[in-house]
Amino acid sequence: MTADATSTVATALAQAASTAGLAPSVHNTQPWRWVVLPDRLDLRAEPDRRLPATDPDGRLSTLSCGTALHHARVALAAEGWPARVDRFPDPAEEELLATITVGDRTPAPAETMRLVQCMRVRHTDRRPVSDQPVPAEALAALTAAVEAEGTRVQLLADEQVLALASAASRAQEAESEDPQVIEELRYWTGRAAEGVGINPEVLPERPAETTVPGRDFGRPGTLPIGPGHDRSAVYAVLYGDEDEPENWLRAGEALSAAWLTATERGVSVVPLSGVVEVISTREALRRSLANLGYPYLVLRLGIADPAHAGPPHTPRLPADQLIDTSAVRER
Repeated sequence: MTADATSTVATALAQAASTAGLAPSVHNTQPWRWVVLPDRLDLRAEPDRRLPATDPDGRLSTLSCGTALHHARVALAAEGWPARVDRFPDPAEEELLATITVGDRTPAPAETMRLVQCMRVRHTDRRPVSDQPVPAEALAALTAAVEAEGTRVQLLADEQVLALASAASRAQEAESEDPQVIEELRYWTGRAAEGVGINPEVLPERPAETTVPGRDFGRPGTLPIGPGHDRSAVYAVLYGDEDEPENWLRAGEALSAAWLTATERGVSVVPLSGVVEVISTREALRRSLANLGYPYLVLRLGIADPAHAGPPHTPRLPADQLIDTSAVRER
């Protein structure tokens, strides 16, 4: 590869890593770090932005890194660069989650360019959704997007939603009695000025009327909500056959694919991780799936209330805190 070609590839990889900074993550921790090399892009876990109390095994951190990985793949595809991903390429390096290399440049599919636009408008709206049902076509597209990433999704029936609500309530109660979890929430809801965490503007001003309780962040936000209820919401579980780090990473890629697909179709997505954070309620959720697989994350799907403007975006860290380009700057 010529020097000019190497420079072009490195620039494309750095730009993809920058776009991946828009990806969602648990508590907006952005627990990843990209290393741009002349011929590849490494995705590494960032230990300083993990949640040791809420997520001691790193499953949600790894899942969050998976959303960034998928965002980077789509960003490359939108510029005509087909991405090849090697997940967990070196067992001796636990923090090295994936390596991306690219093939020869080709015309960019229009679909990938639309998905990049969805990255820029995607957000989390924790308020109750409207009474408008989620179109069957949107649910089918979302399911296909998840399955294309090697993960499965179960749309919950009414009785399963009630079991989910019960499990979520028990998880909320268990975590509300854990002082380390409480302190962790306080920490990550007070760092918005630093570019991470959850800002008050995206948290409802009071608990929402929902079938499945959302997370209690320990402090009220400033996002106004109306009197509605999420009766038309659809609840889904991302799950798979195994419960290992690679499965969590792929589940994050599936979450990203599902969320961008939903955004393109006007469907609101709220990830509900509380029920999988507590071992007993995660097992209860697995039983509600008839032990078909291991649950990775719950999603609430719905059509946002048109009477309310969408909430603002959560903050993002500067690129130089997420991306290491020293190896290509020195060439």
